[in-house]
Amino acid sequence: NNSLHNLNGDENEIANQDYTYAHDENVDGTINYGETEKQRVAPPPVVEENKQVTNEAEKLGTDEAPLIEYANEPLLPLVDACAPLNDVLHDLSYYVNMALEETPEEPPDGLTMDESAAIRLYTIEWEAPHRSLYSMLNYTLKNCSREDLRPYFRYMKLFLTALVKLPCCPPLTVWRGVTKNLSIDFPPGTRLTWWAFSSTTTELTVLENNMYLGTTGARTLFSVESINGRTIRNHSHFVTEDEILLLPGTHMIVQSQFSPATDLYIIHLKQVIPDETLLELPFEGARLYPKLERPWYRKKRFVIPLALLITMCIVATVVGAILGTRAANKEPPYVFTNPYPSGTTFDIGSFPISLVSGYFNGDKYVDLAILNSGDQSIDILLGNANGIYSTLTQTDTGTDPLFYLC
Repeated sequence: NNSLHNLNGDENEIANQDYTYAHDENVDGTINYGETEKQRVAPPPVVEENKQVTNEAEKLGTDEAPLIEYANEPLLPLVDACAPLNDVLHDLSYYVNMALEETPEEPPDGLTMDESAAIRLYTIEWEAPHRSLYSMLNYTLKNCSREDLRPYFRYMKLFLTALVKLPCCPPLTVWRGVTKNLSIDFPPGTRLTWWAFSSTTTELTVLENNMYLGTTGARTLFSVESINGRTIRNHSHFVTEDEILLLPGTHMIVQSQFSPATDLYIIHLKQVIPDETLLELPFEGARLYPKLERPWYRKKRFVIPLALLITMCIVATVVGAILGTRAANKEPPYVFTNPYPSGTTFDIGSFPISLVSGYFNGDKYVDLAILNSGDQSIDILLGNANGIYSTLTQTDTGTDPLFYLC
């Protein structure tokens, strides 16, 4: 059995599992949990996600409200969490039992049996012509109001609890395809949100299979720089499947697009953390995004300058002592009573940590350079014949400057 989605599915209008589905030529390139010999009715495609794009977010379905209320549901066993869907999904209890029977008592990744089974249920394909759980759930997420989504809330609570317990994949590029030219809808700089669970693959060759996108006809490939995808292979109905699942509320910015071949369009998307909450945490302390580790040199950004300052003070003390000893054997130098008749002040950057003198502009007057750690800049003071510094220029440095060499 082939564990990959039919990447060339149909769009359907859904009112009830027993109704006839209306065909639409819009298609979605995603991962198919069904068998190749059983061509499924595909879930609503990503094409519908991308038709109405604005600078703020995609216009998806009838409701763009963040996914919040599901998190208030209790965390229940899979059987109870799916109870509100018994009238929505055909023969749901059969597939729930299948998922539980396939799930080990001690699943990997620290998940409970019900949590792991919730992921497995998502990947199971219903017998045709009935729509699968993942198909109906994603259709409702993308095309219906949040009130219509309410029967799924208890399952979503269990499902998302399981997903956020899985480790985030490291930042990587994943692919998702559509058999249509969508390049006009995605100008660079456009911000968009995918509200459904989005199945993606890291293997571009998978999408070239004739069963999915093929190699001819209009095709659009989305190249997504994902930052919080989840690998669900350990909990999938298909153990050979290597799928990266993107969570609802995945927010992205179009970086670029190009056409490397006739009828083939590639759109580069970069996932970013949204400014507002699009998907509520399923439980307190959960993480939707990976924890950003600060580099060691940023963790010690204050320790290093302090150590340098102490070292400079010690060196200055030693040099001063040596020079003082040598000066004791010489005649005292002539002391100017008023070496600086007029003073000039300059506003320099914050947290200066280094001062260097030299002849920076090629004349015979001493110039000064001050390195500022606070605003990461260098101030240049140019001397003149009057013994004062009359010019101040400033230039930016890189991140966390430590010292300045001349």
